[in-house]
Amino acid sequence: MSATPDKRDIDLTAYHHSSAGKGKLFDLKGVDPAAKPFSSGDKSQDKASLIALALEIDELQNLLYANRKQRMLVVLQGLDTSGKDGTIRGVFSSTTPLGVHAVGWKAPSEDELAHDYLWRIHQQVPRAGEIVVFNRSHYEDVLVPVVNGWITEEQTAQRYAQINDFERLLTENGTVVLKFMLHISKDEQRARLQERIDDPARHWKFSLGDLTVRKQWDAYQTAYAAAISATGTRWAPWTVVPADSKTHRNLMIATLVVRALRELQLQPPPADPALAKLKVE
Repeated sequence: MSATPDKRDIDLTAYHHSSAGKGKLFDLKGVDPAAKPFSSGDKSQDKASLIALALEIDELQNLLYANRKQRMLVVLQGLDTSGKDGTIRGVFSSTTPLGVHAVGWKAPSEDELAHDYLWRIHQQVPRAGEIVVFNRSHYEDVLVPVVNGWITEEQTAQRYAQINDFERLLTENGTVVLKFMLHISKDEQRARLQERIDDPARHWKFSLGDLTVRKQWDAYQTAYAAAISATGTRWAPWTVVPADSKTHRNLMIATLVVRALRELQLQPPPADPALAKLKVE
């Protein structure tokens, strides 16, 4: 296994929330989207570290798959252009598709709307030995409806409680849940949206609806802060990732994914005793 060391002991207090139910609110405004707490200060060194971490994720995932006892769910949430696709490419670039796959969540279909909002989510959680990455997630159901006034405060609180129970069910049955909110600044989003408009090859990534959502910037910031405060639990905490820097965003998430996998203390499964004297002719 790679000997790539963890970053120095970084105080994640400002970026981490696991105190839901204890009356502690998360201060999203206190997180600088341009911060780089995991950066060495040298971009080339950061990229090299990211490559090493991606390789280690592949090694650790192989052990996870071989043991088939635990699983990991990585949730990526963030506003348009925050880098969910880029994170998947950058962090999981070296993993084989055998045990890692991504699920991109869109607006629910007619059939999905006929069920409870968590029905479609539960069908896509990882099986034993897998890492599944959610590009958006069940948290859309406590963000979009809240901002647009489609559900009441009572319904919102009910959904927070249901999500906490759902994630506790997952963790009690062997799923490690990592939740990352990719936090970008309004200016950085403007620049990234403009890049999509200016580049014909990227027009497919742009929708006029993106500008409508951008006008709701403050409302979404408030909704994210409330959701993080209510659903950052000890079994499924939130980490807010400063994401104005794409390299730092990926480096921070890769570091924390490796850390979580290392904590599982994965070992190769016991070999079949019959292999001890087996010779291939």
